[in-house]
Amino acid sequence: MFYMIVGEDRPGSLAERLAARPAHVERLQALQAEGRLLLAGPCPAIDSPDPGPAGFSGSLIVAEFSSLEAARAWADADPYVAAGVYAGVTVKPFRKVLPA
Repeated sequence: MFYMIVGEDRPGSLAERLAARPAHVERLQALQAEGRLLLAGPCPAIDSPDPGPAGFSGSLIVAEFSSLEAARAWADADPYVAAGVYAGVTVKPFRKVLPA
Protein backbone atom coordinates (compact mmCIF):
# COMPACT_ATOMS: atom_id res chain seq x y z
CA MET A 1 0.00 0.00 0.00
CA PHE A 2 1.07 3.57 -0.55
CA TYR A 3 1.70 5.95 2.35
CA MET A 4 2.16 9.71 2.32
CA ILE A 5 4.86 11.18 4.46
CA VAL A 6 4.57 14.91 5.11
CA GLY A 7 7.45 16.61 6.86
CA GLU A 8 6.92 20.15 8.15
CA ASP A 9 10.14 22.16 8.24
CA ARG A 10 11.23 23.93 11.38
CA PRO A 11 11.60 27.68 10.71
CA GLY A 12 15.19 28.62 9.93
CA SER A 13 16.26 25.08 9.04
CA LEU A 14 17.43 25.72 5.47
CA ALA A 15 21.15 25.22 6.25
CA GLU A 16 20.43 21.90 7.97
CA ARG A 17 18.19 20.85 5.07
CA LEU A 18 20.88 21.57 2.50
CA ALA A 19 23.53 19.72 4.53
CA ALA A 20 21.33 16.61 4.97
CA ARG A 21 19.92 16.64 1.42
CA PRO A 22 22.40 14.19 -0.20
CA ALA A 23 21.63 11.47 2.37
CA HIS A 24 17.90 12.22 2.14
CA VAL A 25 17.91 11.95 -1.66
CA GLU A 26 19.97 8.73 -1.51
CA ARG A 27 17.20 7.05 0.51
CA LEU A 28 14.58 8.26 -1.97
CA GLN A 29 16.66 6.92 -4.87
CA ALA A 30 16.78 3.53 -3.13
CA LEU A 31 12.96 3.51 -2.94
CA GLN A 32 12.83 4.48 -6.61
CA ALA A 33 15.24 1.69 -7.59
CA GLU A 34 12.97 -0.77 -5.76
CA GLY A 35 9.94 0.55 -7.71
CA ARG A 36 8.27 1.80 -4.50
CA LEU A 37 8.44 5.59 -4.94
CA LEU A 38 5.37 7.29 -6.43
CA LEU A 39 6.54 10.89 -5.93
CA ALA A 40 8.68 13.05 -3.71
CA GLY A 41 9.57 16.69 -3.46
CA PRO A 42 9.87 19.78 -1.31
CA CYS A 43 7.29 22.52 -0.73
CA PRO A 44 8.83 25.94 -1.47
CA ALA A 45 8.13 28.49 1.27
CA ILE A 46 7.18 31.04 -1.39
CA ASP A 47 5.38 30.79 -4.71
CA SER A 48 8.50 29.99 -6.74
CA PRO A 49 10.13 26.82 -8.01
CA ASP A 50 13.44 28.17 -6.63
CA PRO A 51 12.69 29.86 -3.30
CA GLY A 52 16.31 30.82 -2.64
CA PRO A 53 16.90 31.95 0.95
CA ALA A 54 13.16 31.68 1.73
CA GLY A 55 13.74 27.93 1.77
CA PHE A 56 11.05 25.32 2.13
CA SER A 57 8.07 24.73 4.37
CA GLY A 58 8.25 20.94 4.17
CA SER A 59 8.32 17.87 1.98
CA LEU A 60 5.94 15.28 0.56
CA ILE A 61 6.83 11.67 -0.15
CA VAL A 62 4.38 9.05 -1.41
CA ALA A 63 5.84 5.55 -1.43
CA GLU A 64 4.88 1.92 -1.02
CA PHE A 65 5.52 0.18 2.29
CA SER A 66 4.36 -3.12 3.77
CA SER A 67 2.51 -1.39 6.62
CA LEU A 68 1.87 1.92 8.34
CA GLU A 69 4.43 0.92 10.97
CA ALA A 70 7.06 0.29 8.26
CA ALA A 71 6.31 3.67 6.68
CA ARG A 72 6.62 5.40 10.06
CA ALA A 73 9.89 3.63 10.80
CA TRP A 74 11.28 4.69 7.41
CA ALA A 75 10.16 8.29 8.02
CA ASP A 76 11.64 8.33 11.52
CA ALA A 77 15.03 7.30 10.07
CA ASP A 78 15.10 10.16 7.55
CA PRO A 79 18.26 12.30 7.63
CA TYR A 80 16.07 15.42 7.80
CA VAL A 81 14.65 14.14 11.10
CA ALA A 82 18.13 13.45 12.48
CA ALA A 83 19.33 16.91 11.36
CA GLY A 84 16.41 18.68 13.03
CA VAL A 85 14.97 19.97 9.75
CA TYR A 86 11.46 18.74 10.47
CA ALA A 87 9.38 20.15 13.31
CA GLY A 88 6.98 17.26 12.75
CA VAL A 89 6.22 14.37 10.42
CA THR A 90 2.81 12.94 9.53
CA VAL A 91 2.43 9.48 7.96
CA LYS A 92 -0.93 8.36 6.54
CA PRO A 93 -2.19 5.63 4.22
CA PHE A 94 -2.67 6.91 0.66
CA ARG A 95 -4.83 5.45 -2.09
CA LYS A 96 -3.78 6.44 -5.60
CA VAL A 97 -6.77 6.95 -7.89
CA LEU A 98 -5.55 9.14 -10.76
CA PRO A 99 -3.84 8.98 -13.06
CA ALA A 100 -4.79 5.36 -13.48
